[in-house]
Amino acid sequence: MLSESTVTRAVLVCASISVSILLLYGASGSPSFLSSGYSFNFLPSLLGGSSDSEFSLEKILKEAAMEDKTVIITTLNEAWAAPNTVIDLFLESFRTGQGTRRLLNHLVIVALDQKAYRRCLEVHAHCFALVTRGLDFRHEAYFMTDVYLEMMWRRIDFLRSLLELGYNFVFTDADIMWFRDPFPRFFLDADFQIACDQFSGNSSDMQNRPNGGFNYVKSSSRSIEFYKFWYSSRKTYPGYHDQDVLNFIKFDPLIERLGLKMRFLDTAFFGGLCEPSKDLNLVCTMHANCCYGLDNKLHDLRIMLQDWKTFLSLPPTLKRSLSMSWRVPQTCSLNSVHQYDSPEKSDQQTLHR
Repeated sequence: MLSESTVTRAVLVCASISVSILLLYGASGSPSFLSSGYSFNFLPSLLGGSSDSEFSLEKILKEAAMEDKTVIITTLNEAWAAPNTVIDLFLESFRTGQGTRRLLNHLVIVALDQKAYRRCLEVHAHCFALVTRGLDFRHEAYFMTDVYLEMMWRRIDFLRSLLELGYNFVFTDADIMWFRDPFPRFFLDADFQIACDQFSGNSSDMQNRPNGGFNYVKSSSRSIEFYKFWYSSRKTYPGYHDQDVLNFIKFDPLIERLGLKMRFLDTAFFGGLCEPSKDLNLVCTMHANCCYGLDNKLHDLRIMLQDWKTFLSLPPTLKRSLSMSWRVPQTCSLNSVHQYDSPEKSDQQTLHR
């Protein structure tokens, strides 16, 4: 039988080796995330945190949620997290919008890599680190590449997990400017409502062309099963991104059997560069969609934000009477929405949603 002193020494040696390995792993520059597939917990010891529980998804959601358990979610990678780029413009829009500053209290930024997480901690209160083993989401995701597709599908699966935890969410791409509180414009009876690249004028028309960069989803058995079906349909339509697959499955009989009520959001309130909101007295959000390349996005987003500030500076009478229009798109092209279906261009195009 081993003596007590021998057992104690063995335990100390094992502990020492474990700590050394952990420190070497952190020093090597490897991603400091716990993951098997993809992870819902960040390893805080390498960032000076005190415990894993402090970074748990449920804790962050609980802190950020509205009274009805609704959260606003966006995702962020290193390319969009750099200073004076997309994330700064995104947050600035909340601060300058009408009735939107308070919504920052309910915004959770989901970081897809370590640098994005560190930057999030510098600029926002609610940050969550999510990583996918074996994939590098740090840089611009070139449109329709394997990394782009994996990023989009991981997002769908992650959002499904929020619904299963009982949270409603507004998902918003970070290249969407929030100019007004959108909640008064949402449909009260819809399970799933989504912005459009092109809007037909009828919120129930399945021929509307949805854009996955902005949607409001209420947690229910219907929405959970819908997200599971959406995610599993990636195998039915291999090589397509989530937005295209949604266009396929929105006609599926399963949607009716689930009893899911789907509505499409009017571009008069939820516009984008594909189809801009025409009245600045009505606009809630504007998306830099139909746009390829980070520099092009940033150029037009800055002009868009400046147009909004100019509008706000006008006297009330002028706001109502003046027919003021956006000065965008400029470097972004309205033809882009028709171009992204072209496979031969996919290696040159960057994330447009």
